[in-house]
Amino acid sequence: MANLRRLKKDIDYVLEELVFDCDMAFYYQPEKEKEIFDLMKEGVDLRNELFSKVNNPFGKKPREAAGKLGKLPRKSDCSPVLVKRQYAALRQEIGARFEELFVKLSEMHK
Repeated sequence: MANLRRLKKDIDYVLEELVFDCDMAFYYQPEKEKEIFDLMKEGVDLRNELFSKVNNPFGKKPREAAGKLGKLPRKSDCSPVLVKRQYAALRQEIGARFEELFVKLSEMHK
């Protein structure tokens, strides 16, 4: 199973790189300040969305997953294979979605 702390640190690291690159873009292209700032906001929103997915890998918050009985699902109810697949897919999503933001930033420099 993926180490959740490591996964969150990876998300934060990529966001820091995006913010740093946006900061450099501010310096070199001050006329595109609004577009660059919007890209930074999009990156922060993506970070929050990904953190939510890391904390709730199957898309439900604990209280929603409890259902009518009010019982929270146990860790043993989730197959380790499914959890590994979910986090592997999430890792791929992290790379792909942040790559889109970096491509948008590089398109601004042309």
